[in-house]
Amino acid sequence: MFRLKNVTRRFGVRVAVDDVTFDIPQGQMVGVIGRSGAGKSTMLRMINRLADPSEGTIHFNDVEVSALRGASLRNWQRDCAMIFQQFNLVPRLDVLTNVLLGRLNHRPTVMSVLNLFTREERIMAIAALERLGIEQTALQPAGTLSGGQQQRVAIARALMQNPKMLLADEPIASLDPLNAKIVMDALRDINEREGITVITNLHTLDTARAYCERIIGMSGGRVVFDGPARELDADAVRTIYGTGADGAEIDESMTSTAIRNPARQDNAKESASPTPLALAGL
Repeated sequence: MFRLKNVTRRFGVRVAVDDVTFDIPQGQMVGVIGRSGAGKSTMLRMINRLADPSEGTIHFNDVEVSALRGASLRNWQRDCAMIFQQFNLVPRLDVLTNVLLGRLNHRPTVMSVLNLFTREERIMAIAALERLGIEQTALQPAGTLSGGQQQRVAIARALMQNPKMLLADEPIASLDPLNAKIVMDALRDINEREGITVITNLHTLDTARAYCERIIGMSGGRVVFDGPARELDADAVRTIYGTGADGAEIDESMTSTAIRNPARQDNAKESASPTPLALAGL
């Protein structure tokens, strides 16, 4: 069980997140929606402890995440993987090495400094790339990939952490509809197959409804909606987004990515190509 209790974050006199409380059971896929500046990204950063709460507590099972320091905090940031809108890859390094960087908190500092990854770790990285359908890019510099491919590399790197929770901050905001669907399919597959809790910030209402079993709506730093995707109706949307300057209600087509509600893939097939392993010297 994951819990935020009365969590607030202030930046000077501005309140970015205001007295937020909710519980998330293990294995849920949760979409967080709201206008820009509603507090969504700040909330995710506090969960990952990239930012500290001004007030309130964050718990994961019996651990008070908001009180962690030092090695315990680094372990939490390993267990709570973060995927960013900007990908945060090292462009000059090849894709395989970028994925392997997800193992840094699992290994001795000396091995990390010397960039010494084991054969098992390399096999694990190739398997993560294969799962996301981009194993053929393993030896390309990450900076040469398209935005959609780079986001899949970032997801593969997160998988290398063996996380207990996965946070995604606007993971499809800069992607075209096809790549957005591929990325969201990957996040849902991770949620369903591994039972990993996924919390993702989204700007697109159709995507939130299609992929997330639960939706949290934020406005002005507060949670103003929390319920199943099927309850995200016109009244809920009005509560979350309000109306325009002319009093007109939000047109949902403005937030649409035209992602068709995809069928569940209960028996997804995993390919096993020997070529990337050979290229990686395995």
